[in-house]
Amino acid sequence: MNAANGRLDDAITDFSRRLVNVDGMVKTVYTAGFGPAVVLMPEMPGISPDVLRLARWVRDAGFTVYVPSLFGVDGAYPTIEGGQEVLRRACVSAEFRAFAGGGTSPATAWLRGLARQAHAECGGPGVGAIGLCFTGNFALTMALEPAVIAPVVNHPSLPLDDPAGLEISDEDAHAVRDRIRRDGLKVLAYRFDADRWCTGQRFAAYQALLGDAFDGRVLPGSAANTNPPPFFRDVVGSPHSVVTAHLVDEDGHPTLQARDEILTFLTDRLSTSGHSEDNRQDR
Repeated sequence: MNAANGRLDDAITDFSRRLVNVDGMVKTVYTAGFGPAVVLMPEMPGISPDVLRLARWVRDAGFTVYVPSLFGVDGAYPTIEGGQEVLRRACVSAEFRAFAGGGTSPATAWLRGLARQAHAECGGPGVGAIGLCFTGNFALTMALEPAVIAPVVNHPSLPLDDPAGLEISDEDAHAVRDRIRRDGLKVLAYRFDADRWCTGQRFAAYQALLGDAFDGRVLPGSAANTNPPPFFRDVVGSPHSVVTAHLVDEDGHPTLQARDEILTFLTDRLSTSGHSEDNRQDR
């Protein structure tokens, strides 16, 4: 229990906790499920209970979900003070490029390595990648890894100081565009129309880069959960997290529909009758 707000943190007891080494850099990764791999990256300020709820939905849809710990306290309910401190640390970290002109975040190289390992472990035609908020664009950059064939970009917030910018170097942007066009990949993306961190200008920049390969879907801000955790209410300060903190878990609700569309997107691209049950093992 988080004493400051009376809300429950998530103990993450139904996931396996692993240390994953990519090129000498070791990070904690939580895994669960069976089937093709999906890398679900946390949103700011970390692997919150809402991020874990999404991870369980991905797991229950027939995938092995990998949730890497990139910042924050794993399983913690997002408070104002705690979230602000995590955000400050991430903005000055060498692993991330939070502001315009920074190019591609170095953390994405590690994430591409995680995708390669996940594909080797789980088999299937490839790997899905879901980015959220601070990591939203990471799902696109991960498409530089050939194993990644189902990128989902949710409310990408970087760079924080340029509403029309994309958190990617020019070289990587061209390489991603060429790879997506060459292989016929699609990029699924979501935002609220009233989101001050992921604006229409940013989606227009994705459209200009990727053309018809970019499927950007916009929900009305009025559909957002009106009682999100304090960090999202007071620091984020606008409808933002379509399938996590601002999701409304009610049948027929637009945000729950968005979740279902994401799961369908992953299923269509990752499922194959050739994926042997013999290659699946509990992680």
